[in-house]
Amino acid sequence: MKKLNFGYLITVSLLAALIFSITIYVNPQEKSEQDISFYKPVTDILSYPLLKEKVVKNIIFLIGDGMGFAHVDAARIRATGANGRLNMERMPVTGFVKTHSANRLITDSAAAGTALSTGFKTDNGIIAMSPNGKNFMSILEAAQKKGMSTGLVVTSNITDATPAVFASHVSSRKNQPDIATQLIKNGVNVLLGGGREFFIPKSIKESKRDDEQSPLNEARAKGYLIVETRQQLADAKGEHILGLFQMDALKTTGDEPSLAEMTQKAIALLKSNKNGFFMMVEGSQIDWGGHANNPDYVIRQVLLFDEAVKIALDFAEENKDTLVVVTADHETGGLAIVSGNLDGSGLGFGWARKEHTAVQVPVYAFGPQALLFMGVQDNTDLAKKFGIALGIGNFPPKQ
Repeated sequence: MKKLNFGYLITVSLLAALIFSITIYVNPQEKSEQDISFYKPVTDILSYPLLKEKVVKNIIFLIGDGMGFAHVDAARIRATGANGRLNMERMPVTGFVKTHSANRLITDSAAAGTALSTGFKTDNGIIAMSPNGKNFMSILEAAQKKGMSTGLVVTSNITDATPAVFASHVSSRKNQPDIATQLIKNGVNVLLGGGREFFIPKSIKESKRDDEQSPLNEARAKGYLIVETRQQLADAKGEHILGLFQMDALKTTGDEPSLAEMTQKAIALLKSNKNGFFMMVEGSQIDWGGHANNPDYVIRQVLLFDEAVKIALDFAEENKDTLVVVTADHETGGLAIVSGNLDGSGLGFGWARKEHTAVQVPVYAFGPQALLFMGVQDNTDLAKKFGIALGIGNFPPKQ
């Protein structure tokens, strides 16, 4: 009988333990991408009514970055089964939005966001400016001139392309340090998201700036309350709030405020203005799931976004003077649902690519003037319709 090689057994045991430990540390992230237990499907799948009211006091504009029709379908089927509805799918007015930029059939978020916020096309990569360097006024800036309060709420850096186009003007979306400076200078009332690394001077280790400028200190000097945790946000009061919950983008897991929580708090902070408010809410990371061709990531992010949509709809249903519009800046990934069951199990997916595509995206609307958003429209039309809804006769200004 051979003697047992205890050295060999110990080595095998250690390797097994190492593999097991790797599995333990990898699986939680995989589980977080697949975990949609937070989502509460609606029990009433009937559409919201068309409102008779015509006066728009407030606008809540929600953008699902990279969110195409198949992204919405996948989230609905996984969360509710084929016969259910997401909150956004209960909105009574629906349409289609064309997304091409001034110089490309396939847009990026900077050019698409510029069209949605200003009513003008520009080249890919440019933030709220023409290709020859002329600034375009955004609907948020026009709302400010009307005396309205304003807010930007995202799960990416607050300096990323989509929020940037509403309150800054730069020739390149990569210039996030300058965007941070402009967001504070612009005086947006509520700024919530990630990207603290662009608000601190380069002498601080985590900074992504190349100068000693500190938009964070500039914000304090202008009277902004700075918050960095969920509890601080919950307790926050005042006319100007800057919430930066991560150095870079939000994790969308753990002890951060969710997109729905940030949306609810922003509404609570902005609604006291007798002149109304304009706010933009972005589900930023739907796009990232599309770039990764990761359907679990996409579905979870769409559902997190849909929770924020519900917060907006609940407010608008109670306050009949609030227009809620949901759309996307573009589609990402060329997603298709190729197999599955009616109960949402066994879904199979196909992807055309890992980048953006040129297909149209959905638009949903509820509230006074919602019918403006029916049918096929260009992305520049949405900003123009916001101007009509708010009674801003000269928006967008002629160039």
